[in-house]
Amino acid sequence: MEGQFPKNVKQVGNVSDSPKIYVEDYVDTYLNQLKEQGRESLAGVFLIGKNTMTENQECIYVTGAVQMKDLNPENGELDIGPEHLEMAKAESREYFHGEEIIGWLLIMPGHPVGLSGSMIRVHEKLFPEKNSLFILIDSEDEEQVFAYKFHELMQMGGHYIFYEKNPDMQSYMISERKQIGVTPSEVVEDRAAKDFRSTVRGRMEAREQRRESRYVYLTSVLLVIVVLAIGISTMNNYDKMNSVQTSIETLSSAMHQSSLEGDGQAEEGAEIQTAEDGSQENADLQTLQAEDTGQQMEPAVSTVQEDLGDEGDYYVVQKGDTLDIISEKIYGTISKTDAIRQKNGLEDGNLIFIGQKLLLP
Repeated sequence: MEGQFPKNVKQVGNVSDSPKIYVEDYVDTYLNQLKEQGRESLAGVFLIGKNTMTENQECIYVTGAVQMKDLNPENGELDIGPEHLEMAKAESREYFHGEEIIGWLLIMPGHPVGLSGSMIRVHEKLFPEKNSLFILIDSEDEEQVFAYKFHELMQMGGHYIFYEKNPDMQSYMISERKQIGVTPSEVVEDRAAKDFRSTVRGRMEAREQRRESRYVYLTSVLLVIVVLAIGISTMNNYDKMNSVQTSIETLSSAMHQSSLEGDGQAEEGAEIQTAEDGSQENADLQTLQAEDTGQQMEPAVSTVQEDLGDEGDYYVVQKGDTLDIISEKIYGTISKTDAIRQKNGLEDGNLIFIGQKLLLP
């Protein structure tokens, strides 16, 4: 208790006074059970715990309670003396280890809450120490809490109920169940404790929901990163394909220009050989393009195209050409598209490239 304040607490009343008073939940449960049993008769309890400093603040921690035995008021006067205190100390040593009696409590049915002279005398006789505790409860559930300081009982504005494992108090409550009317089948737990445990479960569920939300968020972020990576890779491949296409166009143009600048007086056999060489170079270019793009492509120049005749018998593919466009250019209609494809032995009419020579039907 000396190191830090309890974390799980419930405030009762105004707690701005000093010392701060903390009553453990099982002790509060036991006092409520006694109050129910004491509606017809006087009941008293010795309070067990510690007076200590926590973070430079005077605090009273009540962690146990022992019922007073043989409490018989005479003529309205309280008959509580050292013998009652010694009996409580002996019982306290049996159940509560390392704790001391730090105050007492009275339940007075049928009497308004208020200090009497006999209460003050009993307290000063048994608990003259600073910050000793006295709690007074009537049958209407009205409660007053007092701390002894400056040689008098001073009323406190409120207190805390705190929650922690308390096996010592549980053991004592079980041993006293017959006196306080609790059957063995009942659980030593009050509504406040149940509410608190429900709150803890709610916090755990909320924590789990936050954890799941973070997982969904991280998954979404990862998905966005993957999509961006795919997009960037696609853009890079597109740029690479454009670069290859530009290189092909440049080489094709150079070969075509070289062909035009050739010897115009060459024999017909030499012209045929030049056409065959150009076809082979175009096939090599197509292979280069397929290797760069990672595709498996069929040779663009078929064995049929190796038999090219005069220049008027074939068409040189231009940039942007398709078989449909070529058919439209040559014949004014696209009806010759299949004929051009078949004539050149093309299995896929889309696999043509700039500079390629196509036989015309």
